Parts: sequence; C-alpha cells; structure tokens
Amino acid sequence: MFRKKRQDAGKYAFNGEKLFLAARRAPQQVYDDLGTHREGLYEAEALEKRKEYGVNEIVSEQHNQWFVLLIKAFINPFIGILMFLALVSIFMDVLLAAPEDREWMTVIIISIMVTLSGLIRFQQEWKSNKASQALKKMVNNKASVFRKGMESFVDINMADLVPGDVIFLSAGDMIPADVRIVEAKDLFVSQSSLTGESEAVEKTPQLMPQAHATGSVIDLNNICFMGSNVISGSARAVVITTGTYTYLGSVAKNLVGKRAQTSFDRGINNVSLLLIRFMLVMVPFVFLINGLTKGDWFEAFLFAISVAVGLTPEMLPMIVTSNLAKGAVKMAKSKTIVKNLNAIQNFGAMNILCTDKTGTLTQDKIVLERYLDVDGRDSQRVLRHAYFNSFFQTGLKNLMDKAILSHCRELDFEELEKRYTKVDEIPFDFNRRRMSVVVEDTAGKRQIITKGAIEEILAICSHTEMQGRVVPITDEVRKRLLEVGDNLNREGMRVLGVAHRSWIEKSHSFGIEDESEMVMIGYLAFLDPPKPSASIAIKALNEHGVQVKVLSGDNAQITQNICRQVGVDTSHILLGSRIEEMSTEELAKEVMRTSVFAKLTPLQKTRLITVLQSMNHTVGFLGDGINDAGALRQADIGISVDTAVDIAKESADIILLEKDLMVLEKGVIEGRKIFGNITKYIKMTASSNFGNMFSVLAASAFLPFLPMLPIHLLIQNLLYDVSQVTIPFDDVDREYLLKPRKWDASDLKRFMIRIGPISSIFDIATFLVMWYVFRCTAPEMQSLFQSGWFIEGLLSQTLIVHMIRTRKIPFLQSRASLPVMLTTFGIMAVGILLPFTPLGASVGFVGLPGRYFLWLAGILLCYCVLTQLVKNWYLRKFHRWL
Repeated sequence: MFRKKRQDAGKYAFNGEKLFLAARRAPQQVYDDLGTHREGLYEAEALEKRKEYGVNEIVSEQHNQWFVLLIKAFINPFIGILMFLALVSIFMDVLLAAPEDREWMTVIIISIMVTLSGLIRFQQEWKSNKASQALKKMVNNKASVFRKGMESFVDINMADLVPGDVIFLSAGDMIPADVRIVEAKDLFVSQSSLTGESEAVEKTPQLMPQAHATGSVIDLNNICFMGSNVISGSARAVVITTGTYTYLGSVAKNLVGKRAQTSFDRGINNVSLLLIRFMLVMVPFVFLINGLTKGDWFEAFLFAISVAVGLTPEMLPMIVTSNLAKGAVKMAKSKTIVKNLNAIQNFGAMNILCTDKTGTLTQDKIVLERYLDVDGRDSQRVLRHAYFNSFFQTGLKNLMDKAILSHCRELDFEELEKRYTKVDEIPFDFNRRRMSVVVEDTAGKRQIITKGAIEEILAICSHTEMQGRVVPITDEVRKRLLEVGDNLNREGMRVLGVAHRSWIEKSHSFGIEDESEMVMIGYLAFLDPPKPSASIAIKALNEHGVQVKVLSGDNAQITQNICRQVGVDTSHILLGSRIEEMSTEELAKEVMRTSVFAKLTPLQKTRLITVLQSMNHTVGFLGDGINDAGALRQADIGISVDTAVDIAKESADIILLEKDLMVLEKGVIEGRKIFGNITKYIKMTASSNFGNMFSVLAASAFLPFLPMLPIHLLIQNLLYDVSQVTIPFDDVDREYLLKPRKWDASDLKRFMIRIGPISSIFDIATFLVMWYVFRCTAPEMQSLFQSGWFIEGLLSQTLIVHMIRTRKIPFLQSRASLPVMLTTFGIMAVGILLPFTPLGASVGFVGLPGRYFLWLAGILLCYCVLTQLVKNWYLRKFHRWL
C-alpha cells in the first residue's frame, strides 16, 4: 500500500497520508503494507528497494555540476565589461571599418583575457567544491538495521536506508527517516529541530485509530521524524518514508540556501559594498572630467567603465573560498574534518575552549579498577549485579558498561545467561543519572538492579547492607556511604553505586516510580588516567591565547583531580547546583575566574556558553555525548569526534578523527592562518583600489589625453588579479598566530584612508616624470605616457602584496611563500615586457627608453620606504596591522 513506482517519484514529495495511515494500522499490517517483516528485510530486498527509492538524503545545498560552475565563472562585472568592450571593438573596428582597415587584435586580446580570467576562477571554485564534498563524505552517521537471516542488527550508513527497513533506536541516535514505532520502552524523543519545543516527547507503539490527515502529522505519537533524536529509551521501528519524501525533506526544500551569516560573512560583504559605494561616487566624476577635458564622451564612457571594473573586488569571493577550502584540506591532513567551511574563521577567533573531561583530558580507556561492598571489601556479588545491569540494557552502552562487560569470563557468563532472563528495563536519562533492569532467575525470583551516580542511588535507597546485615540508611550511615565514594574520587577514580530490590511481585511495565525502597549493596570504581599530551596541549592553547575551561557532568573531586594533573587551574570550582541558584549577572562574574565546572546538566553547559558569548567571547565547545548536543549548537564553533553519538556529530561544525587537544591546537593555528590570508587580500584590495581612485582623478583632470586606454586598465586589472591567486598559499608571521583573531571592520576604513593614498603619491610622481622628463605633453605622445604609467601602476600594485602581507620589513625580516613570490614577480616581469611585444603594440603600448627604468626603480624604492615608514607609524598608533 505504501509502495510507489520510480516513475511517480517526481509527482509529489512529502505525503502525510502515508504517516497517518501507518499510525492507524497495527504493526503487522504496517509490515505487510511495506513488504517487510519484524526481523527486517533480506539484503537482496533492501538492494532492490534502494534502486526504487534512491538515496536517503534530503534536499540540501547542492554543489554545482562542473559545467554550471564554468558558466558562473564567466558571470561577473569584469567579464561583462570585457564583453561589452569586445562588442564595441567588433562594431567600430570590424563592421564599420573598410576591409583593408579592419582590426581584429583588440577582439582577440579581450577574448584571451575573458578566457583566462574565467578559467582561473573556475579552477579555484572547482577545487574548493571538490575538497568540500570529499571532506563531508569522511563523516557518516549510522543506523542500526535488522536484516532477516542475521542474529542481530547491523550498522549501515543512514543514506542506505529504504522504506521497509526495521531499525533499532537507542539514546543518542538520530532518527534516520520517518518511522513507525512498533515496540518501545520509555522512548523520549527531542523534536526541537522540527517544532522548536525543547521538551522531549514520549513515543509509543500504541495505535492511533483517530489519526487523520486533517490534523498535524507532528502530533502522531507513534511516528518519529527524520532529524529528531532519541533522548532516552529504546525502540524498534519500521521506516515509512525516506529522503525528500520525509517531513523534514519537505521543510528542508524551503530552507535550502538560507544560511545565517556570521560576522565574518557580513564583514566580507561590507568590504565589497564599501568599495562599490566609492566606485559609484568616483566613476561619474571620472566620466565627467574626461568628457569635459578631452571632448570624446564615448571614449570617456568606456574609460569610466573600465575604471569601475578596476575598482570592483571581483576576486574577493574566489580568494575567500580558496582560502577556506585550502585550509579545510590541510586541516583534514591533521585529522580535523570541516563540515562547515564558514566555521573555519571561528577557529582563528576562538579565545575560549570549553571541553568535556572524559576522552579529551583522559585516555578514554576506562578500566573497572575496583568493585566493593559498602564496607570497602572486594565483592564479586556487586560485580555480578552490575554485570546484569550492563548486559541486559538495550540503550546506549557507554565506556563504563563496556568495562564491566569485559569481566564476562570472571563471572562465568554462559551460566548466568542460562539462569536469568530479562523482564524489563528503565532506561538511563541525564536527569536521573541512573538506569535499571528487571531480571528473573529460574526459581522465579524477580529483582530490579540499578546503577548510577552515588547521590542518585542514595536518593532511591532506604537500606544498605553492612557487615552482612540490611540496615536502614540514617544520616550517619549516609555520611559514611558518601565518604567511601569521596575517598575513591580523591584517588582519581570515577565511582558508581549499585542497588537492588528483590522478590518483586510486579511482572511488567516498570517505570521510574519502581526505583524506590531499594538496598544499596556497593560501589564500582573506574580509572581513566589523563592523557600524557593533555597538559602539553593545554599549555600550547594558552600560549596561543585560548583559555581552556572544563565543563563536566562528573563530580567535583574526580574532575578536580584530573584537571590538576593536566595543568588546568583548579583553585576555584563551580558546581551545577550552585549555577542553578545564580542569576545571569552573578554567573557572568564567576565564569571568567573559574576554569573547572562539575556536576553540570546539559542545560547548564549551554547556559555557561551563552553567558560567555554575551561577554563578547568567541567560544568553542568540544563534546561527544547526547548531553553535549545543545552546547555544540550554541557554541560559535561546535567540535565533536568521529566516534561521537549521531546527534553530537550532526550538531558540530568540526569533526576530529582523533579526540586530542593537540589536534585541536593545530586547527586553531590553521584557522588563524586562513583568517590572516583573507585579511591580507581584503586590505590589499581596499587600500590599492582607494589609492587608484585618486590617481585616476588627478590624471584625468590635468592630462589632455586619457592616462590609460580602457583596454590598458583591464589588462592591468587582470594581471594584478592573477598575482593574487596564490595568497591562500602564503605564510603568516608567527607573531600573528599567537592571539585570537576576530573580524573587526572598524579598522578597514582607517587602513584604507592612511595606506591607500601612498600609491597615489608615486603615481603622480610617475605622471610628472613622463610629462617633464619624457615630454609626454601632447596627444601624439599618449602611448608612451600610457605605457609608462601602466608599468608603474602594475608594479606598485603588485609590490603592495609584499608590503601589506607582514608587519615586518618585507624580504628582509619576512618573506612570502614561494608560490606568492613566483606569481607576483612573474606578473611584474610580464608587465615590464608587454609594451615591447607585438601583443602590447596591438593594444597601443610602445617600448620605453632605458632611462625610464632608472626613474621607475627610484620611484618604487621610495614607495616601499615610505610605505614601511607609514606602517611603523600605524603600528605605534593603532597597535595592529592585519
């Protein structure tokens, strides 16, 4: 009934009626409708359905095909003006000219420029595109699927799910498709990504006979939706719809491309808008001045348009994208996968890193070190009860569960399995911080076994076993029980309590209310030693201006012990219970002087990050658990690991293939390099273009001819742009990497105003040399003048790359990378030689006398010296450069 033919796929997307129908029908009917079974599909059936239904992926921001990128590469103002000039040349020099006077050279040159410019942009965009896609493919979310003929479920990529697949869900899982719950135990699901409601919703397999398509599909309590996630409990579910045909798929289609801008994105856009505003004001002046002084309004119009192109930062998007993509690829080599390229710049800006403790500061190799009764003696009985709890639970098994289960040989597991059966379970959640199973032996003895944090276990216990007797828990006994746990914590061990209640009459449907009047029988002590690299990494992060704050759900003693060993300041610790009582203002005062936070709930982690952000800090958060998802979303840069639960990976911007702060420190440095190289280009472009405006205005006002032909300006702009394409591969001064770098647009305008006009001084000096020394005072000498200014303008623009890229003395104290040196000096050589070539002659250039180059060397040397002097003054006054 739910099946569709492949040819019908395009007729509709989300079809709510399928979900309403599934909600009304019994599980077996749903299996029959989908052609599946309770044990799932055979592998061959799944393959056939995959051919029919396609990949389980929702509509997302699609990476363009190569031919679309190629077409887009030729759609920009620079290309548009060139094409306009080419059409004018065809009209004037070919169509209207006599056959013997027809001139194709301008059209040919412009065609070469168009092709070269477009291909450079396409090549960079294509490389960036491929790199981004390759990185995203390295991170896959899994789904646990039942396959008929197999004893247990198998993990497959979510993208391979098909309608009819039967899946197993547990705490921390993302719902991989729209599914009908057929069996569940205390299943609570967060649908906040779909509804905005923060409260988890309980999902059950109960039929909803009144469910009808006139209602809201979200209200169906036996349907779970793609994109939501399991908070607690477990379930078996059958997939109804996948990919575009899910509820999330229908919503996502309307959201594609609507991504919130970061402050850096807005800053980049503001740079472009600032230059465009200058252009819109200045270009009309250039047009009027040249029209009035030269009398050729058409030539003045072409010149003004060419000036506009020269002032347009058309390479800015390509430079930014190339920097980000190149950085992402380099970070991938350091075991850091970037899911969101725009998040890289936040690495450079991050000045506070909040991290969990387990697996980041510790080795993430938890060993069950002790299993004790309440008198502090080793007890195999306590271990056996803990083993039942971990073995029979169907939820997410954490590292402590795995450490307990590793003792199967010691307990003669095979015998235990024959003697005990599971009756029910009460899954773990982060509010109770405990979980229970109900088991029954062959003699009919039914008992509930619970393990969890000591305080939470004591909260449900009325008695304990001391010296072989069951005694009530008095205040004195409670104090003694807590003291044993505290002593183990001080030794650096994590401690859980174990409790039980026997001879229970109830036979099914156990819930949280049944966790009462229990008997505490002992402790489990786990050891997770600190990583040797943790203290080195924290020191390195501190040296690079990043404060490390530990946000842990563990208790104060164990957290303090680990933090002290790795070099985190433990002089002041803030507990979750204290945070709950504090106002936002009080917390803001405490949060900066505190580096260790313990006993935190998920909401408290998110609140701490929000408070730090409100104080203008750029905050990163590293976490891998279900309880970290909210904090990962809230942080400026969410960082998780490849082994994290699905919801944590989905919430993160960055995925570490190795849970190590040393890997993260490399990412921070790379982020700052990327930020620095983007900032270089922005300041080079802004100051150079600003200076060129004054030069063009001055030349236009006093010369009896155009200072350069439109084609000259376009060639100069193209060559300058080519010299910039290697900026993403430049080095960054070590001093620049020592501090967090946050986008600050306020510095750009003053930088432009103070640095930009320097080039105008030497442009005007070149005008004077060409006018008075080489006597370029009449229209018949304009080619010599234009050739001289073309070379000086190109060389001064290209040299500014080396002057601005560092706060030091270029070439002597700081050298650019080899790619930058090759492109900049290569373009300078092309510019010098061009007027001496037939190609240059065809566009109106002429060869320059040898003594011109002596004047040129002097002008460029003075330009570099003055720029360095102004740079030193600027640094003293404003204490920053890039």
